[in-house]
Amino acid sequence: PNHPPPLLNSASPWCTTLSHLRALYASPHTGAITTRTALLGAAAPFPHDDAVHQFTFFNPGSHDALAANPAGGTEDDSKTGSLNTLGYSPIGLDEYLAFVEAISRELAEEKDDDDEDDDKTRKPPRNNNNNNKPIILSVAGPPSSVLSAYHLISTLQPQVHMPLALEINLSCPNIADAPPPAYSAAALGSYFAALQRGRSEQEDEEEEEKEEDKRYAVPIGIKTPPYTYQDQFQQLVDALLEAAETGPETCCPIDFITATNTLGCSLLLTPSTPLSPSLSPSTAPTPSPPTFHPTLHSATNTGLGGLAGTPLHPLALGNVYTIKTLLLQHQQLAHIQIIGVGGVEDAAGYRRMRAVGAAAVGVGTALGRKGVGVFGEII
Repeated sequence: PNHPPPLLNSASPWCTTLSHLRALYASPHTGAITTRTALLGAAAPFPHDDAVHQFTFFNPGSHDALAANPAGGTEDDSKTGSLNTLGYSPIGLDEYLAFVEAISRELAEEKDDDDEDDDKTRKPPRNNNNNNKPIILSVAGPPSSVLSAYHLISTLQPQVHMPLALEINLSCPNIADAPPPAYSAAALGSYFAALQRGRSEQEDEEEEEKEEDKRYAVPIGIKTPPYTYQDQFQQLVDALLEAAETGPETCCPIDFITATNTLGCSLLLTPSTPLSPSLSPSTAPTPSPPTFHPTLHSATNTGLGGLAGTPLHPLALGNVYTIKTLLLQHQQLAHIQIIGVGGVEDAAGYRRMRAVGAAAVGVGTALGRKGVGVFGEII
């Protein structure tokens, strides 16, 4: 984001609805906002079920957790970790594009209160007002669907009053039988190749189109999972380099990387406490070892989910630092900016993320815990 401050929300349950997005956009302490990750086409919307798609906040030391899907966050400052078994948004990309149009109209109306009726009918300027904070639309799906999303967002761009960007979520750990593509070099290559073709085709089409029919190029980013060893970082960089070498003027199609998503295969356990009959101390049986059950339900019936919040922070810092260091080693990739995400909940965490190379900092768990006011606490 080029709009100050370099602070925004990450894709999460707390940016699902139009009401969520309006509040985030209105905050004077966000420089951009991100929508929850959406699907499009026949796959949309994601079949969300509260009984199996859940989240909670917990104390990283004691593992004491709130009940699943707590409404209204938590005032317990000890519960700085989160775990979720969520999938994608129950709202499809088409509806999020409509949300963007609604916010754009409201933005225009706010800027010209003297002639409200005219604002509602005015055609947005062909050149965006870059003084308005960007909206990042997060999407997931196969390369063909992601390319369709890129074209839809590019088509919308000249019709709205704020810059738009596309974030491709390649890292959700909770989709059954669909491991995160960003852990696979081949999968990364397939997405980058599709995006490279799409941008080239768009440039060719624009040379022949009338001005009013043109699509505007929008920045493209990817959201990566937490990498834990060097080969994973290197395969990301190798895939980016290959995409750059096959593109026009050795240009990589990726403009930013959001690092990181949640850490998968994480588990919270809640003690099971079966009721025992009331017995006197002399006749009480020897206590049996404690038993546990998963705190959350999940689509895989395991309770395994994605870990976030302060327990993820050191790993997220390491990911941002390592990715930024590797990008700067290659001229074709040096332009790629990083949005650092993972465990930031205060000014100190924000400063740490910026110190390791994040151009902007995203907030997820702390937003869920504290609400939009958390951004004012950080900046």
